[in-house]
Amino acid sequence: MRSLFLLSSLLASISTFAQVNPTALKYGNQISATELKEYLTIIASDALEGRKTGTRGQKMAGAFISHHFQEIGLTAPVNGSYYQTVDLYSASPSKVYVKAGATQFDNFTDIFYIGNADSNGEVANDLVFVGKGSESDYAQIDIKEKAVLILVNDFTSFRALRLTTNLAREKGASIVFVMADISEEDYHKFADDMRGMISGGLSLKKSEGSANKGTFVITKAAAEKLLNTTVDQLKKAAGADAAKKPLKKIKTGKVTYSVAIQSNNVKVENVLGFLEGTDKKDEVVLVTAHYDHIGTNPGEDKVNNGADDDGSGTVAVLELAKVFAQAKKDGYGPRRSMVFMTVTGEEMGLLGSEYYVQHPIYPLANTVVDLNIDMIGRTDPQHKDKGDYVYVIGSDRLSSELHALSEKTNETYAKLAFDYTYNAEDHPENIYKRSDHWNFAKNGIPIIFYFDGIHEDYHKPSDEVDKIDFPLLTKRAQNVFYTAWEIANRENKLIVDKK
Repeated sequence: MRSLFLLSSLLASISTFAQVNPTALKYGNQISATELKEYLTIIASDALEGRKTGTRGQKMAGAFISHHFQEIGLTAPVNGSYYQTVDLYSASPSKVYVKAGATQFDNFTDIFYIGNADSNGEVANDLVFVGKGSESDYAQIDIKEKAVLILVNDFTSFRALRLTTNLAREKGASIVFVMADISEEDYHKFADDMRGMISGGLSLKKSEGSANKGTFVITKAAAEKLLNTTVDQLKKAAGADAAKKPLKKIKTGKVTYSVAIQSNNVKVENVLGFLEGTDKKDEVVLVTAHYDHIGTNPGEDKVNNGADDDGSGTVAVLELAKVFAQAKKDGYGPRRSMVFMTVTGEEMGLLGSEYYVQHPIYPLANTVVDLNIDMIGRTDPQHKDKGDYVYVIGSDRLSSELHALSEKTNETYAKLAFDYTYNAEDHPENIYKRSDHWNFAKNGIPIIFYFDGIHEDYHKPSDEVDKIDFPLLTKRAQNVFYTAWEIANRENKLIVDKK
C-alpha cells in the first residue's frame, strides 16, 4: 500500500506541469544562440589565457561574469560583492625522492610526485601491491597505514587516476604509488606534460607535514626495484581471478621517500548572483558551471581556451540568469530564490565547490537542487548524426521525484534525447563524481549534471569557439531553464528518498 501511495503522489506532483506553461515557454524562447556566442567569444578568447585557476585570465573571466550579474540586476550576495573568495594554497615540490634499498630515484626521473603535502623528512614504510586497486582487490589484503602500489592501464584520464588513488586512501593507505602498463617513452612524455601542471598545484588546505597525501607515479623499472619482482609477475597477479587471492603472491616490499614542499597563499573566486524568490524565497535553486580551465601548454605558445569545457556551461548560466531576471522584472519572478554560481578550481579538483559547501552563502539545508552544467556545446563520437541529445547524470541518485520531473519537463519542452550511459553506478569513467555537483550530492542535495561527452578536443588547444554547435547549446540551455523553472515554482520541495 505504501508503494502505491508513493507512486500516486509522484504522478500527482508531475501532472501539474504535464502541459506547456506559456509563461515558461515565452522566457525559454528568449535564450539566444546569438548571445551565447557573444559571451563565449569573450570567455574562450586567447586574451583570457585559458582561465587557469589563480591566473590573470581567471580573474578577467570572473570580472566579466560579475559585471554581467550586476548589469542584469542580480543581487551581490557576499557582503555586497559577487565574489566568494576561496583561499587556496599553491604547492611546489622543492626536493622529492624515493629510495629502494641503496637506489635513489629523484623527482622526474623514474618517479614524479603529484600532491601538496610535505613529509617532514624521510618516511619508511611497507609497500603492498594491490593489483588494479579495485574494491575486490582491497577485500583481500590489509593496507592500513601502508604504502600501496597500483597497476593501471594508462594515464589517459588524470581524473580517473585521481579516483583510483582516492579509493586507496579511503581504504587506509598511507601513500600511493601508481605504475602504468606503458612504455618508458610514454611515461616520460606524460611526466613532461604533467610537470607544468604539478608546479604550483593548488589545494584548499595548506600542507602541514602529512605523509599520507599525494601520489608517486613511477616507471616499470622503479616498480620492479621497489618490490623486487618483475612487471610480468605484477601483471599476472593483477589479472588473476580475485577469488584466488592473487595479491598475496607478491611479497611486501620496503620503501623510503621524502617530499619537501614550498607553499604560498592564492586567493581565487567563486562568482555568485542572487535572484530573490517570492513566497518560498528561503528555499534556493542553484545553477552552476565552472569557469576555470587548464591555461596554456607549458613551453608552447598554445592556449587551451576551453570553449566547451566549460565555457559552454558558463555562458549557459549567464543566459539563464538573464532570462530569469527578465521574468522577474516582468512580474513572473520564481517562487523560490535562484543562485547562479560560476565556480573556480574545478580543474584543480573541484576546489571551488568544495569550499562553497564548507562555507555556504545560503544554508545547504535550504538548497533544493544543484543543476550543474559542464560541457554542453559539442557532439561526441557516439552521437554523430544521431540527433539532439544530452547526457543526464545523477537525476535519480538522491530523488526519484527529481528524475521524474526532469523526464517530464524535457518531454514537454526541449524534447532532447536523454542519454543515461554515464549515470550507471559501475561506469568506469565515474563521471558522477567528476564535476562540481558531486560536492553537493555528497551533502544530500539532489543534483542533475548535464554533459555532452568526451570529444577529440577535450583539454586541448583545439577546443575552440568555432567548433561549438550553438543551436544545440541553445536547446540544452533551454532544457536546463525549463527544469529550473519547474523546480523553482512547484508547490513542494523535492523529496530526497535515496541515500
